[in-house]
Amino acid sequence: MWKAALLTLGLLAVLVDRVRTNDGHPSFYGVKLCGREFIRAVIFTCGGSRWRRGIEDPALIGEEAYDPWNTKAIPQLNGEQDPAESQQAWRDQTLKAASVGFSRSSRSPISEEVLEALRSADRKERDVVVGLMEWQPDEQGLQQVLQLLKDSQSPDTATQRAVQEKLEQLNQFPDFNNYLIFVLTSLKSEDEPTRSLSGLILKNNVKAHYQNFPPNVAEFIKRECLNNIGDPSPLIRATIGILITTIASKGELQTWPELLPQLCNLLNSDDYNTCEGSFGALQKICEDSSELLDSDALNRPLNIMIPKFLQFFKHCSPKIRSHAIACVNQFIIGRAEALMDNIDTFIESLFALAGDEDSEVRKNVCRALVMLLEVRIDRLIPHMHSIIQYMLQRTQDPDENVALEACEFWLTLAEQPICKEALSGHLVQLTPILVNGMKYSEIDIILLKGDVEEDEAVPDSEQDIKPRFHKSRKCSAAALDVLANVFREELLPHLLPLLKGLLFHPDWVIKESGILVLGAIAEGCMQGMVPYLPELIPHLIQCLCDKKALVRSIACWTLSRYAHWVVSQPPDSHLKPLMTELLKRILDGNKRVQEAACSAFATLEEEACTELVPYLSFILDTLVFAFGKYQHKNLLILYDAIGTLADSVGHHLNQEEYIQKLMPPLIAKWNELKDEDKDLFPLLECLSSVATALQSGFLPYCEPVYQRCVTLVQKTLAQAMMYSQQPDQYEAPDKDFMIVALDLLSGLAEGLGGHVDTLVSRSNIMTLLFQCMQDTMPEVRQSSFALLGDLTKACFSHVKPCIAEFMPILGTNLNPEFISVCNNATWAIGEICMQMGVEMQPYIAMVLSQLVEIINRPNTPKTLLENTAITIGRLGYVCPQEVAPVLPQFIRPWCTSLRNIRDNEEKDSAFRGICMMIGVNPGGVVQDFIFFCDAVASWVSPKDDLRDMFYKILHGFKEQVGEENWQQFSEQFPPLLKERLAACYGV
Repeated sequence: MWKAALLTLGLLAVLVDRVRTNDGHPSFYGVKLCGREFIRAVIFTCGGSRWRRGIEDPALIGEEAYDPWNTKAIPQLNGEQDPAESQQAWRDQTLKAASVGFSRSSRSPISEEVLEALRSADRKERDVVVGLMEWQPDEQGLQQVLQLLKDSQSPDTATQRAVQEKLEQLNQFPDFNNYLIFVLTSLKSEDEPTRSLSGLILKNNVKAHYQNFPPNVAEFIKRECLNNIGDPSPLIRATIGILITTIASKGELQTWPELLPQLCNLLNSDDYNTCEGSFGALQKICEDSSELLDSDALNRPLNIMIPKFLQFFKHCSPKIRSHAIACVNQFIIGRAEALMDNIDTFIESLFALAGDEDSEVRKNVCRALVMLLEVRIDRLIPHMHSIIQYMLQRTQDPDENVALEACEFWLTLAEQPICKEALSGHLVQLTPILVNGMKYSEIDIILLKGDVEEDEAVPDSEQDIKPRFHKSRKCSAAALDVLANVFREELLPHLLPLLKGLLFHPDWVIKESGILVLGAIAEGCMQGMVPYLPELIPHLIQCLCDKKALVRSIACWTLSRYAHWVVSQPPDSHLKPLMTELLKRILDGNKRVQEAACSAFATLEEEACTELVPYLSFILDTLVFAFGKYQHKNLLILYDAIGTLADSVGHHLNQEEYIQKLMPPLIAKWNELKDEDKDLFPLLECLSSVATALQSGFLPYCEPVYQRCVTLVQKTLAQAMMYSQQPDQYEAPDKDFMIVALDLLSGLAEGLGGHVDTLVSRSNIMTLLFQCMQDTMPEVRQSSFALLGDLTKACFSHVKPCIAEFMPILGTNLNPEFISVCNNATWAIGEICMQMGVEMQPYIAMVLSQLVEIINRPNTPKTLLENTAITIGRLGYVCPQEVAPVLPQFIRPWCTSLRNIRDNEEKDSAFRGICMMIGVNPGGVVQDFIFFCDAVASWVSPKDDLRDMFYKILHGFKEQVGEENWQQFSEQFPPLLKERLAACYGV
């Protein structure tokens, strides 16, 4: 029986996937089963057995004044509409649709006679149009619609195209929606997938065009949904529930006042199907409209619904209990007032269900407790010991979904201040449970093809490219990771005895889990693990040669977690052996190992940086060889490893030997890919790093790369303009193409320096840049300002004519709500002012007040603070008279922002600027002079003329206040600051 049900669901998924909605054409309806709707259709079909009434007949909850909630018959379900009004509305809609006309022939199974029957539905002199209670389909039309639904299952492309055309035609007739609801709710002799498909087509019509439905059609659909919510078929009930919540999401919760009361009343039905169907619909409404349900707009129906749901926690049907908990769970995170008023009853009810035999109920109980941990931990603290004991059991639940929900509890608890106190006494139980959860199950190994050692020649399937999730294992590992960060070395006494047995176990599955455990605790327990690493790292390197691919791959990951320690040791002891073995694994015969090794090597590159320079030839030989070996997915990871290598070793890569190894395969891939291929993204990012590192070494390759990037930007902007003007006819562009192209142009400008001048002069990049800087997408503006800064440094002669247009745009983007955009705009302004000199004066007012506001803003990220300080300093350097008057407004945060950055050219220019401003307005620094002294002392080796500027300011201040006052003032200095100023500047 269950196999038949699964086949039916599988068939439905295939059927619905055959027909797609055409969102670009608002006049058409179509079918597209979105992920959420499909999941719901599957989830809500898992109906339970028949049930006996298990709770006392509850009195209706509500107030007399709130009419929709009483138990009387709802007039809208029984009354009749005004025939004349209904007739006229129907005629207007039908005639409007008929005026479109369909004269050309088609091979679709829908006949022209049926279309004519739809056109003339209201022209027949009959008396059946009374409300729509008596609406009946034309028999011939019904059969043709059914045939169309069945034909949509055909794998034949031509048939599919014909079906789609006819669907688009039929969807212009409102009467067609009546046929769809009729097939869904009334044609019980028809097979379930066809009926459900009819409902899902109607759902999409509602989603796209409900506002255009004639009132009588909308009322008919709503009536039929409520009348048939108890259909015997779980699949049909689920489909009706999806349709109801889609209608509700179109603003109908306000204009369909009987919906919620009717569904809540139906929960009292003695018929299981009616109760379950109503609860299923309510659960979907709670999922989609939780905020609206907790608002005054609906007169706060949760005041009635929450207590009602809580009653059903004790229901004898597990399916109903599960629905009830799931409904209430939707309102935890939002702290719905009605739930907070009943919070103690809710928690007591959850505790009463702790031992429930149904896995879905246990899963929802765990989910509720995890969310309560975030929002009402105050109510859980008195019961925390019992809750932890319960979660320890559920983390070992035989149902993986329950165990997964329970495992989330430890992740959430780790973020709470009480974690250490609450869990300390339970680590002895929890640690082995989490460790045990990190083993691959037999099903995992089968799905991962754990017995397949060599698959490098097998092309990647779509499934290979999608992310892989082994949920319980990963959740257990993540929980151990966060707990290691909470407990640090205190976790090790519970873990080390287990770890030794795991790491050296003869069973590869157990050994693999031990290596994962070791990697999971690396960040939190690093200090405590250091004494064991000289023994463990060689063992892990040895595991890179294990006969099992899954052991080799996890060893790559765990070693990457200890890369920082490896690099801190003498190179020959661990770095060289690790690098040698990782490079071998990059060329492994197993794709999973290749992926893990490539990622691990990228991490090692970031840690080792120039330590890798002596081995560059060997490294490049390996990476280039992998180009000819890797399938699609791993090729993308290989680009990242090469880009990271370039970032790490920088100009050391600019050797003819290395260039000849590296560039030919990269350029070959570059030429192979089309402009619309998304594989360009990682390749462009890789080339950006390579171009920056190679500097002039990239010159032979720069022109075609530059031109293609400009073309990508131009194409994307053109498509964006066409889409904005005619969204019905054009698709929105994927702006990621433009973003990565701008980033590569930045890499070229930074790497080639003045050599980029010729390329810029032959292109319209400045015009394109002007458009990109005003794009609505923050990431585009972010990359645009980075490119502007790099072009300013490399070839300012092309930027200068545009400054008057560019500066106002930069000023409006000094908005710290968009951190990265603001950061790059700030940096670009600093670079521009260094090139403009005194000519920057007209633009100071456009940017200075925003920059001062940013530097004084609390919780501003460190990088943005530093860039803002440098840019303010540079503005003061070129225009001290304009900036110095506001010196008191920023001097303190300016000094604290720059005291910790290393000596470099940017810091040099900023400090020259502050010295010049102090010269113009010495009183502006008096109140915060100690901070200036501290910032000056942060310099290791300033240039001689800058040192002289510092000397004059310090001694000038000392002379101004007098020896005695200076002594009192300098007594405030920390000892190190006092010593440094005395040694370097004699004060």
